[in-house]
Amino acid sequence: MANVMRLAPLLVIAAALLGWELVVRLGQIPQYILPAPSVVAITLWENLGSLMQSWLFTIKITFGALVLAALLGAGLAALFALSRTLETALFPFAIVLQVTPIVAIAPLILIYVDSTSAALLICAWIVAFFPVLSNTVVGLRSADPNLQDLLTIYRASRWQRLRLLLIPSALPYFLASLKIAGGLSLIGAVVAEFTAGAVGRETGLASRILEASFRTEIPKMFAALVLVSLTGVVIFLAFGWLTRRLIGNWHESGRR
Repeated sequence: MANVMRLAPLLVIAAALLGWELVVRLGQIPQYILPAPSVVAITLWENLGSLMQSWLFTIKITFGALVLAALLGAGLAALFALSRTLETALFPFAIVLQVTPIVAIAPLILIYVDSTSAALLICAWIVAFFPVLSNTVVGLRSADPNLQDLLTIYRASRWQRLRLLLIPSALPYFLASLKIAGGLSLIGAVVAEFTAGAVGRETGLASRILEASFRTEIPKMFAALVLVSLTGVVIFLAFGWLTRRLIGNWHESGRR
């Protein structure tokens, strides 16, 4: 049964690709409307060099934004856990960042920031920051009240309470937020580059998609989209693996 469960997603994906291939070939759909998966794979292979350079740029922006979101989100959440006054004062600004569409704020960031790469990094960070902050705050607030009382009896300091109880309690929530923020940072990097309309060598997959659309190279568009999608899937699976390694069976979320 376990082997069937592991193979089920692969079988469904293979069936979907086969159905896509048959629809395109039997329906004689032109490549400029809908390329077959085989054509997309060939195009990806033929343009692998240029697409990989763009992919590495997108990865740099994505993981840079994710690291910033993880550090700043977790750090600010820890300060919120130590001070209700600070949380009440600053949390509205985090909400403003969350509800402001990145396509609306990206042009302003591109005006105020000289470096395009830095502007793209800021845009991707804005998208990924709030889930880390929000989930970590919830985790820090979810510590066992009985253990809280025990630390109070032993006169534990705020930092001892944070290190010994609150951080272990928040770890599953923090790791879950990284799964979300990883995908959002990738989305933020791509959307910000679309908004910037960046061109040249130091550009990501979004620029390759824009170039292919201008030239009506639909198979190349699909090839770049495949790289973006596979990157998001790998990020999600990597954080899922990390969660299982760090949490194991000591928390309910890690039990199968």
